Amino acid sequence: MATLTSAAVTIPSFTGLKAAAATRTTAASVAAPKAAPAGALSAHASLKKIGAAVAATAASAILAGNALAFDVLLGGSDGSLAFVPANFSVPAGETIVFKNNAGFPHNVVFDEDEIPSGVDASSISMSEEDLLNAPGETYTVTLKEKGTYTFYCSPHQGAGMVGKVTVN
Repeated sequence: MATLTSAAVTIPSFTGLKAAAATRTTAASVAAPKAAPAGALSAHASLKKIGAAVAATAASAILAGNALAFDVLLGGSDGSLAFVPANFSVPAGETIVFKNNAGFPHNVVFDEDEIPSGVDASSISMSEEDLLNAPGETYTVTLKEKGTYTFYCSPHQGAGMVGKVTVN
């Protein structure tokens, strides 16, 4: 299963705020409570529902945006010539985003002898001549066939820049 790199999303609960506000009363508010106009309660309730809907929609969008993507760095932050992570698993159909990080130029080439039979390595690989030359440049691929895929960076394969993904 893929590990997402995004932080967990927490939707705040306003229940505790209501309880705290209810316990903070002043002498003026106890002595002379005022009745709110009927329309004010309705507007307040409507705004509360809209706020909850907006928060739920935002959380859903964040989670859905990352639900089917797995990020792999090309080059370690310490300058190492490596894929980070080098070995990982993803579900079939998940998009893998290879992102240029350090030690570039890099590319992503799948080894035609170490991918599931029937998969065309050239259709999922970058050309060996194509390179990601700047930080943040990406290459994305979606692997649909289950099995193990070995990939490498052609300029740095001799330095050990090789990775493996298992598609479940």
